[in-house]
Amino acid sequence: MTKVLELHNITKRFGALTANDNVTLTLDQGEILALLGENGAGKTTLMNILFGHYAADEGQVKVFGQELPPGLPRAAIAAGVGMVHQHFTLAGNLTVLENVMLGSEPLTRLKSARGEARKKLMEIADRFGLPVKPEAKVSSLSVGERQRVEILKALYRDARVLILDEPTAVLARPEAMRLFETLRDMTNEGLSLIFISHKLHEVMAASDRVAVLRGGRMVAERKTSETSPGELAELMVGRKVERPVRHDHQIGAPVLVADKVRVEDGGETRLDDVSFTVHAGEILGIVGVSGNGQAALGALLSGLAHPASGTLTLADQDVGHLGPRGMIRAGAGRVPEDRHAEGVVGELSLWENAVLERLRTPEFSRRGFVRQGAAKAYTNDLIKRFDIRGAAPDTRIRLLSGGNMQKLILGRVLSNGPRFVLANQPTRGLDEGAIAAVHAELLAARAEGAAILLISEELEEAVALSDRIQAIVKGRLSEPISADEADPQRLGLMMAGVWTEDDHAA
Repeated sequence: MTKVLELHNITKRFGALTANDNVTLTLDQGEILALLGENGAGKTTLMNILFGHYAADEGQVKVFGQELPPGLPRAAIAAGVGMVHQHFTLAGNLTVLENVMLGSEPLTRLKSARGEARKKLMEIADRFGLPVKPEAKVSSLSVGERQRVEILKALYRDARVLILDEPTAVLARPEAMRLFETLRDMTNEGLSLIFISHKLHEVMAASDRVAVLRGGRMVAERKTSETSPGELAELMVGRKVERPVRHDHQIGAPVLVADKVRVEDGGETRLDDVSFTVHAGEILGIVGVSGNGQAALGALLSGLAHPASGTLTLADQDVGHLGPRGMIRAGAGRVPEDRHAEGVVGELSLWENAVLERLRTPEFSRRGFVRQGAAKAYTNDLIKRFDIRGAAPDTRIRLLSGGNMQKLILGRVLSNGPRFVLANQPTRGLDEGAIAAVHAELLAARAEGAAILLISEELEEAVALSDRIQAIVKGRLSEPISADEADPQRLGLMMAGVWTEDDHAA
């Protein structure tokens, strides 16, 4: 096999932290390599070194036998390397087409070839089954739609070595499988692929070989055909991982009730005639393909959007027109869909992020001054209880891995004893160990009487955690069904808008 990529003895340090420790990795032509590891294991750092975002302290990178100069993304692109980043690198004020074209044309060109670019983009979108609207502003797109743009942006540049860092984190399983099927077809034509994923079913279905990082070191390599999800999970975290199990218990009185709610944005209806009830000690799961109204539902339950009609009550209080602060005061907590954009402020410390939503309470402020000692003590408690690794209260939160950042957000919410919790894609991009920890905390909150609404595109997660499940399609909700009756075929029909065998959503 022809070696298209060689990383030799890569070491990268950030102060006292060694993110990559003497890592060696190769990629063959036409091969799909899965790169696994816990959040913070060094996977993204290694790929950023390959793509030129970081320069390694030691080691070298070769693409098609030629050594790449360190720290130069343009050199990597010229060598045929493309990268789909874990976190969006899109300009919200530009259109989809403008984002895809950005940086792909020489500055000396007097006129942009928008027509040709649009044609090429649509051909790629059709081929990959990733529909987009070229003239839509990125700021108007859902998280799932923005991820599609990121993937298309990389494919548009005709890469021969493609790096995908959690490319399917916001895609439903059928979309993800379709993407990998297309990528498999492209490897037959010579494309070589590295993808980072925490979804072990994707790894088993799509890859030829698996490399596992733990603590910045390469600890194992396996042919996919010679391993199993259980072995890979254990290699990733260094111990056997088992997800917690939901047990039946007594469900309490209604806590959150939505009655025929309609939400509009810019003259368009985002939620239409939506009704649901979440009881104390219950998890209600909402499933659906990305872009069907989940963002509007999350905004409604966070106080960021208000009903144009219908009512929303929390503990018998009308909260439909309260803002975010009012929702928190009413007893609501939220784990947002995008932890970086909505959950934390990256340049602030852990302790500052931990008390953001309760900064004006007597516990953390007095006479207009922040009680830093109390805030840091509270943050230390969160670090211990929720196993937030590699962090101290004064650490800037942007330095945390995604899993540890999510644990901080979850701890901030659950430690306040909320009546209601919105858990919006709570395990997106997390490793098996972090997923198990988040699931355990949500089930513990359920056992303590919290009413939880779970929005998830992972069907296994929704079935495992939920007591009842509803599907969201084009801003409308199906009637709820018991999670015990939610087999994959039935959920698939519901997500397609088929509420019953002969009844389709309008």
